[in-house]
Amino acid sequence: MKVSRIRALRGPNLWSRHTAIEAIVSCGEAACHPGGLPGFLDRLQERFPEIDLVRPATHHGALTMAHAFERATLGLQVQAGCPVTFSGTMETLETGIYQVVVEYSEEAVGRLATELSQALCRAAAEDIAFDLADAVGRLRALNEEIRLGPSTGAIVGAAVARGIPFRRLTDGSMVQFGWGSKQRRIQAAETGLTGAVAESIAQDKELTRTLLSAAGIPVPSGRPVVNAEDAWAAACEIGGPVVVKPQDGNQGQGVGVNLASREQVEAAYAIAAEISGEVLVERCIPGHDYRMLVVGNKLIAAARRDPPEVIGDGAHRISQLVEQVNSDPRRGEGHANSLTKIHLDEIALAHLATQGLTAESILPEGARVFLRNNANLSTGGTATDVTDDVHPELAARVEAAAQMIGLDICGIDVVCDGVSNPLEGHGAIIEINAAPGLRMHLQPSFGKGRAVGAAIIANMFEDGDDARIPVVAVSGTNGKTTTVRLIANILDYQGMRVGMTSTDGVYIDGQRIDTGDCSGPKSAKKVLLHPDVDAAVLETARGGLLREGLGFDRCHVAVVTNIGMGDHLGLSYINTVEDLTAVKRVIVQNVMPGTGVAVLNAADSLVAGMAIHCPGSVTFFAGAPGNPVIAKHRAQGRRVVYLDGGSIVASEGGVEHRIPLAGIPVTQNGMVVFQIENAMAAVGAGWALGLDWEIIRAGLAGFVSDTQTAPGRFNLFSHRGATLIADYGHNADAIRALVRAIDNMPANRRSVVISGAGDRRDEDIRQQTEILGDAFDEVVLYQDQCQRGRADGEVLGLLRQGLENAKRTRDVKEISGEFVAIDAAFASLKAGELCLILVDQVEEALGYITQRVVAELT
Repeated sequence: MKVSRIRALRGPNLWSRHTAIEAIVSCGEAACHPGGLPGFLDRLQERFPEIDLVRPATHHGALTMAHAFERATLGLQVQAGCPVTFSGTMETLETGIYQVVVEYSEEAVGRLATELSQALCRAAAEDIAFDLADAVGRLRALNEEIRLGPSTGAIVGAAVARGIPFRRLTDGSMVQFGWGSKQRRIQAAETGLTGAVAESIAQDKELTRTLLSAAGIPVPSGRPVVNAEDAWAAACEIGGPVVVKPQDGNQGQGVGVNLASREQVEAAYAIAAEISGEVLVERCIPGHDYRMLVVGNKLIAAARRDPPEVIGDGAHRISQLVEQVNSDPRRGEGHANSLTKIHLDEIALAHLATQGLTAESILPEGARVFLRNNANLSTGGTATDVTDDVHPELAARVEAAAQMIGLDICGIDVVCDGVSNPLEGHGAIIEINAAPGLRMHLQPSFGKGRAVGAAIIANMFEDGDDARIPVVAVSGTNGKTTTVRLIANILDYQGMRVGMTSTDGVYIDGQRIDTGDCSGPKSAKKVLLHPDVDAAVLETARGGLLREGLGFDRCHVAVVTNIGMGDHLGLSYINTVEDLTAVKRVIVQNVMPGTGVAVLNAADSLVAGMAIHCPGSVTFFAGAPGNPVIAKHRAQGRRVVYLDGGSIVASEGGVEHRIPLAGIPVTQNGMVVFQIENAMAAVGAGWALGLDWEIIRAGLAGFVSDTQTAPGRFNLFSHRGATLIADYGHNADAIRALVRAIDNMPANRRSVVISGAGDRRDEDIRQQTEILGDAFDEVVLYQDQCQRGRADGEVLGLLRQGLENAKRTRDVKEISGEFVAIDAAFASLKAGELCLILVDQVEEALGYITQRVVAELT
């Protein structure tokens, strides 16, 4: 078994809506048959007994090694605690070659599972050892390392529950919610609404104490100190037990509590000074330690925090009791688990020493010993929810404190004798924390968890706001780019800043920010990341979708123009038009459920058939009002767009809106049929977005298909009384459409300049010149700059073969180089003639043609 071409499908894809690893698996003859490897499945199950527990129900035939690899890859992730359920193995037309798809929750974990699954299958095939515990342990450790922590995960989960899209921006906890101009970002429990000044205040404990005191909020007395001797002096000034802590520390690091003697204070100062150059000494407030979470100036949750402790049994040493506590599966390292493991570090050992104990001491049965003074969860403490017990006056005080500092989300540490009393006379606020941890409120050790993630999302986004800008995805074989530009122009007339991707670049509000073929998911993500985008129109090509999936989770409108009969077949295991249709309809399957709209070409049966896969509603378009699909949909009172005489008609429930073709320049007064189809698709998209009809009309009227607005899309030039057309048409269906359009344009003689893409099938390349040979008098063949895997001259040979039975062509020239071929066309062009140049290097060729035309004028 050989595993190759491993891809990460990072968005909805051909197989599912899940993120997934896709691999090509080649099995030898023996591995392709259930009896080919005697004992393999038994040996596999011996090494991985749980593999049957996660058996996917996607295959009913013989179990090959490819299927075993699939199940092992999924099963290993499940055993590591990953929330994955989907996998599948698909046989290709090539014997022994399979496409295997396995869901992942974290890409790096999915890739590692793929490697380990190969090793497992190899071990079973060769009857050698496989360390399952080590493999699962590696996966679990990696998953714990890179997955979102509980605080960030809770906020993301709340966003997903509201239908708000998210994208993780780093390997850490930086996450974007929403798209374009509606986006917001968080870093753990810190949001884009969190002010830098407020955060700086919260980090300065002395300044925080001063501001709260000025607002009349109870705080402990104290002052900053400069050395150990000054710390003791401050303690003497305060009188009674004190707290020594770093002025800008966090997570309880370096904090000494309930210190009374000079030795204790000076030792605590030394520890605090290692954390920060500035140290604070405060009065130690008696009572319990509470954490109050305030979001948007409203108390959301409260928890009592208790220091880590052990309870003696009369037999085990303190170190052994700590090990027993740490065996609780809820405890882990860092912040990934609901509780943190207890460590007998220097601070814990020092605290034991103050009680006359060591790590080797054996406690009497029932004896309770605290291991630290502070009760932070990060040092092993526990939390008990007390939200419902908080006195209204205490709640008002902590809310006022948050408002005084200016934090949208903050954790307020309160020490008091109980939360059921007002704060005055019963305690004080001892600290305010920006970016507070949420673990104690999400999964308290005792009591009810609180929906703090939902509260944070509610503070970031108003009710009903899903943070989505309008997203239109356009797919199909031909007409995608022009349709994208038409829709973008309509949205521009609506006053929106439009982000657009196409085969000639990425555009933000009319400015190109990237060049080249940008019709894939990476370019779509660029647009959705941009904060100056109010609406996105995304050309969604086959290649990027197969390589990586969609660049978005849902779209509001999906437009499919047509399905070509031969374009791109034979690539990436897409061998039939039915395969190609399945790829193109992915955008239809992923429109917004209920509210989304698919705009489909009713004249193309493959496209029209996508309607049953749409979770929203469907608008059909076609040139003929008598089209059966149009007629049925219209009779049902549903939306249709069709051509009636000289107008595009949009009809729903007997109500019609007409747009004359004379007011749509791209159609050349109705002469260019494929541009009429593109315009109808754009009308359907604008209608689906709820735009006013005057806006739709204005957007269509204001769009001219020239080299600036639609490069390589039926660009017209006038040269010495002749007509010259430049187009990027590069498949049989596009060429047929071009010929139909040119048939409406009078010309004494026609010539065409063409090359062919080497990554098409032989028959697809020949078919292009078969069509052109019946429509043009002269054909100029040129060799592309890139042959895409073909031998030198091979494409030209196939194009020549297509002309062997030409009905019209009498003159055939072969030229090396695109610009030389353009020069040849110019040289023979006379007044009253027409020349079609099928460009390869779109931008460069159009620039050269424009230069030639301008030069002739001057």
